[in-house]
Amino acid sequence: MTPRTALGALHIGALMFGLTGVFGKLAAASPAIIVFGRAAFAVLALTFFARFASNTRWQKLDATDLRRLLLSGLLLTGHWVSFFIAVKVAGVAIATLGFTSFPAFTVILEGLIFRERIRANEILLVVLVSIGLVLVTPDFDLASGVTTGLLWAVASGLLFALLSLTNRASSGRIPPVQAALCQNVVVAICLLPVAAPQLSEVRAIDWLWIGLLGVFCTGVAHSLFVASLAVIKARTASVVFALEPVYGITLAWLLFDENPTLRMLIGGALILVAIVVSSRLSGSSSKNAVAAQAPSH
Repeated sequence: MTPRTALGALHIGALMFGLTGVFGKLAAASPAIIVFGRAAFAVLALTFFARFASNTRWQKLDATDLRRLLLSGLLLTGHWVSFFIAVKVAGVAIATLGFTSFPAFTVILEGLIFRERIRANEILLVVLVSIGLVLVTPDFDLASGVTTGLLWAVASGLLFALLSLTNRASSGRIPPVQAALCQNVVVAICLLPVAAPQLSEVRAIDWLWIGLLGVFCTGVAHSLFVASLAVIKARTASVVFALEPVYGITLAWLLFDENPTLRMLIGGALILVAIVVSSRLSGSSSKNAVAAQAPSH
């Protein structure tokens, strides 16, 4: 893979991740069904990639690795379920913008958990994201679907930040595709008891959306991201994936007529600027660390 094709693969992966909320809204099924199906299809896609398109040798897992993968799988389950609840309640744009709060949570939690000093650009990131979320919210009435959906989306961002930090602790040992595969297996197993009684009621067209969500927005997107890191700088990859919300919100506007207000656009712009600036200034990120924090909603 050349740098040009790797950059193209990154943009395709970002577009696929941006389609997550779109497919979730198109599927007329409960969040539990959507997440279960997504995980099941993702397992198939990631298994195919690991078998035929990846030369990485898998790591033998010890008890500590298994505990971390179980924890990360549980966090991924909560992250996905809360995100799709936000999509159903408030729409794709609000859910996507709320989720993009995760870098701010990551900065705060990283400082607390790993005892790392929070730098000035990271403080700026937290401030800008916080202001952006306030602007995105038209009011703070919990009876409002938009406010409730945004809170679910922010909860999704918090869970993803915890997932990223959990992955960071094991990213040096476990290859990213192996970790993603194991996490998706945990997600499918966790939701099987809830999803099983409803599976027969899911329409064929909804299985199509869920299948696309699992194969392309999870398995293929993650595989493209990991493969591109072989030739693309981690910092560049982070900036490219900051475009993911732009793709998602634009598609929601075109497909579902989710017209963002000026205030929402300003708030979203602040959040995106914060992410891009933070990514550009953070020159110490390793490829493993970035792979561990690959967008996965």
